[in-house]
Amino acid sequence: MTAKDTPKIPRTVPRKSATFDDATLAEIRRAAATGIYDIRGAGAKRKLPHFDDLLFLGASISRYPLEGYREKCVTEVVLGARHATKPIRLKIPITIAGMSFGSLSAQAKEALGRGATLAGTSTTTGDGGMTAEERGHSQILVYQYLPSRYGMNPDDLRKADAIEVVVGQGAKPGGGGMLLGQKISDRVAAMRTLPKGIDQRSACRHPDWTGPDDLEIKIRELREITNWEKPIYVKVGGARPYYDTALSVKSGADVVVVDGMQGGTAATQEVFIEHVGQPTLACIPQAVQALKDLNMHRKVQLIVSGGIRNGADVAKALALGADAVSIGTAALVALGDNDPMWEEDYKKLGTTAGAYDDWHEGRDPAGITTQDPELAKRLDPVKAGRRLANFLKVLTLECQTIARACGKSHVHNLEPEDLVALTVEAAAMARVPLAGTNWIPGWSDR
Repeated sequence: MTAKDTPKIPRTVPRKSATFDDATLAEIRRAAATGIYDIRGAGAKRKLPHFDDLLFLGASISRYPLEGYREKCVTEVVLGARHATKPIRLKIPITIAGMSFGSLSAQAKEALGRGATLAGTSTTTGDGGMTAEERGHSQILVYQYLPSRYGMNPDDLRKADAIEVVVGQGAKPGGGGMLLGQKISDRVAAMRTLPKGIDQRSACRHPDWTGPDDLEIKIRELREITNWEKPIYVKVGGARPYYDTALSVKSGADVVVVDGMQGGTAATQEVFIEHVGQPTLACIPQAVQALKDLNMHRKVQLIVSGGIRNGADVAKALALGADAVSIGTAALVALGDNDPMWEEDYKKLGTTAGAYDDWHEGRDPAGITTQDPELAKRLDPVKAGRRLANFLKVLTLECQTIARACGKSHVHNLEPEDLVALTVEAAAMARVPLAGTNWIPGWSDR
């Protein structure tokens, strides 16, 4: 037999590992080359059970739907009436999450205030203090009180409409924040009392308490400073939502904010983003159960954040028991972040529109997550504010449409009974039946 006659053996098709995929291999090489961990924003990128795994049932014969836009479906929400003499009244159940001046440009902070005001809702300062532009263009402004205390002063607390005590965030429960030196401009440095151009890291816990007893004392101090007028929020990352919610209520909070691990505007270690915390979907029922066990559901309001993208997400969060939601990443996209119009600039940074997540580096082509004056000029705060207001309007209309289809005259009347789950995991987390059954995994037999 000649070589020509030797039968060819079919080659095995190369098969890549599901465990060591391309992204994992690239990260190993990057870590080996640099010796430092990766930092980024944009939240968890792994696939997690989320609102897409839930469906609304809608009304038919057994339920009576409301007619189109002719029958009223109320969206207003009141936050903080438990103790505050001046609770917040919002036209829509969607708020803007805390994102600091420093991490965002002054133009972006102004745009968030303008958009929120046009939509009749609130925006939030984030770490680092309150800017004049933000206060001037925000009809309702929530002041974040963080472990760092950067920029904090009693005058700004009194200027705010509510105070949010931040214990944790969804992107990094148990971890502190960071702001790299290239984003610490003269103005940021002055507001935070920091040296210009030097990397800054925030503490992971407040310096003046070690537990809920100290939190109760701190909340009372904040109430006294603001003459008991301002609602006090407590924000926790989605780690132990049942106990954190219960302890926040017992410490005197008017509002509890629970941020799931899809919350991602904070730049932090990727290992934190992808491996610490719980999905937003898992956090809501636990927090609601804590409120119900204390007979405080709807008396202490629950705001949910972490991966809210559309009106269906809003409606599902409300149906699971939240009073309102908060958006961060979606708000930045509405302003113009990751816009394909800047694709050439994103390519120069080694990325692409829709994947850009190095917000901490201060080179954002859209002028949003930067302190570079030339880049920041690219963002028109008036136009960006209108885009955000349009987005918030659409979210609200979508939520109302779903609520009417379920026969609800108020978005808060949506309930778990209106939902089913597409996966076993989502059914167990959300505590609603798997579609086509009456089975709630882990709960039906209790």
